[in-house]
Amino acid sequence: MSGLSGRRILLGVSGGIAAYKAVALTSRLVQEGAIVDVIMTGAAQRFVTPLSFAALTQRHVHTSLWEAPESIPHIALVRAAELLAIVPASADVIAKLAYGLADDLLTSAALAARIPLLVAPAMNSAMYEHGATVANLRTLRARGVTIVEPGEGFLAEREHGVGRLADEDALLHAIERALAQRTQLSGQRVVITAGPTREAIDPVRFLSNASTGTMGIELAHEALARGASVDLILGPTLVDPPASARVTRVTSAQEMYDATLAVANGADYAIAAAAVADWRPAQTHEQKIKKDGGPAAIELVPTPDILATLGERKNGTFLVGFAAETERLEANAREKLTRKHLDAIAVNDVSDEEVGFGTGDNEIVILWNGGREALGRGPKRDLATRMWDRLIALKARR
Repeated sequence: MSGLSGRRILLGVSGGIAAYKAVALTSRLVQEGAIVDVIMTGAAQRFVTPLSFAALTQRHVHTSLWEAPESIPHIALVRAAELLAIVPASADVIAKLAYGLADDLLTSAALAARIPLLVAPAMNSAMYEHGATVANLRTLRARGVTIVEPGEGFLAEREHGVGRLADEDALLHAIERALAQRTQLSGQRVVITAGPTREAIDPVRFLSNASTGTMGIELAHEALARGASVDLILGPTLVDPPASARVTRVTSAQEMYDATLAVANGADYAIAAAAVADWRPAQTHEQKIKKDGGPAAIELVPTPDILATLGERKNGTFLVGFAAETERLEANAREKLTRKHLDAIAVNDVSDEEVGFGTGDNEIVILWNGGREALGRGPKRDLATRMWDRLIALKARR
């Protein structure tokens, strides 16, 4: 049986010559057993008519926010669907999605959607390669939107270039994969630590590091998208956590230790992505230390080892650590993997200024007993997706 059988898909069709290909895609989805509702923009209706989609889906085609205002269609449609796929997505619609504009039924539905969003751009290569479109797609990727990259070939303007809508098989595969991922962690509980800790010296000074918590937050986003319930133990950061996670905000390593141990028991996965301080000042001054007469040295004492404690008590939990290294990356990470009784560890080079702490990109290698996989370099959102693919496969093998 097809992975699309019985699945509810909301298909958004925006303006562009590739709109006719959305008709063929709809036919394939229906043949695979999917239940398809269609939203068409006004521009899309200049290329194909609602009648074509209605005949294929045997369902009403939605074209206006005001067609049935009593049902609030932009809310009702996304709540009834499992996936919103916008095929084709014009440059105009992509820009509206990136900036959160909602001036028609499709963009209003996208803004209200708490389901996976898949976008398949199609436009002239000059528009696709423009810096504004590149930036808008980067913004959408960072939010976890699946972008089905366009192909290269003959364009409507009788030119050859990139911007041609992805082929039908690629679109079907992306839709099926997005739906499958949504249920991979259904019913499972995930605990993630993220962000730095701050170890107070006095009321205005502390020991910390440059972590923003972005990698752990993206792992939480991805776990939620795959159906998990997520406890996120989050150190000080300006990055917003996912609204659907149970977030516990902490400051110090001791607070993170206490909060993590309080929820870790019985978790299916625990991922320690936080950059926890290894030491804290032995003494915290109640008042600001003045420059004159300040301490010549600060005595440090170890902080509690969250990951080692989780390794001692994991009791069936699939435990994943992070190793932020500056030298002997994999050797150091493998030593940590063994010493702390981990099931897997993600190692990255924080000496590289282009990836790691405080950047939008990362480069990760996953290690486990007897194996490794290089996830490559890219946006942390993309790496979170690749990392969860590997972790789920490893846990299934265990």
